[in-house]
Amino acid sequence: MNLPIVVGVDGSEPSLRAVAWAADEAALRGAPLRLVHASLWERYEGALLAQELDKPVEEVMALDVVGVARRHAERRQPGLKVTTDVLPEDPEHGLVRESRAALAMVLGSRGRSGITEALLGSVSLTVAGRAHCPVIVLRGSHDNQARAGIHGRIVLGVGGKPAGSAAVRFATEEARLRGVALQAVRAWRRPSRATTGHPLLADEPAPLDQREAAEAVEEALRDAPAGLEVERRTVEGHPRDTLIAASYEADLLVLGSRRRHGPHVPHLGSVTHRVLHHAACPVAVVPEFS
Repeated sequence: MNLPIVVGVDGSEPSLRAVAWAADEAALRGAPLRLVHASLWERYEGALLAQELDKPVEEVMALDVVGVARRHAERRQPGLKVTTDVLPEDPEHGLVRESRAALAMVLGSRGRSGITEALLGSVSLTVAGRAHCPVIVLRGSHDNQARAGIHGRIVLGVGGKPAGSAAVRFATEEARLRGVALQAVRAWRRPSRATTGHPLLADEPAPLDQREAAEAVEEALRDAPAGLEVERRTVEGHPRDTLIAASYEADLLVLGSRRRHGPHVPHLGSVTHRVLHHAACPVAVVPEFS
């Protein structure tokens, strides 16, 4: 089964940017594109047109949203297979359900609510934390223009269990398909009691935390395909700050997100939550099911 790239659209400029980005991604992977608009039917003008079409006002509005998005995708990638659907339910539940049969899901950084652009909308946060497939949130490029990669680098945030993880596989595949380098990054923090800068300690081996970070990066890249350019980085500092800084030199930042059981359990860790709010490039949140 050729699973689609799914995009949640709402008629906003950020969602159309997500459509263009997703169209490129679908073409890159040889996948179809599915555009969905989920809403509990807010009221809009258009009663006369609705009467002529013998349809509810809200349905006319929704069909217009997906119709515009479809034309946007087809102009971006002519020949791409594009389907659309309107879901009469709240966006969070509708998009999470869609993620069960998706290769990946792409969302804009914010919707029609007018939330300050520096912050992420609640729909994107909820879906990123509960989806069953990778969710790419279009951070960065706030002029709402989908852009081709300019840095030539996919950055992978190396977590606690990197070997064979879904995030590692996703990042590796993205780098391979794009023909760019994969950079694996892990932060480490020196114990608060550690002494630094003393002349007698100049030849001391690297701190244990740094060595463990380097080992985790090596493990993450263990199964990288031959021919793929890989970069290894360990950075002293907080993981949140390290990943946000790395996002300024990346075309895509990939993070794993462990999934825990229970419908009301939050699935985004504090680091991922912070990065989604402040990253300078698109962020892929990849679920890790135990």
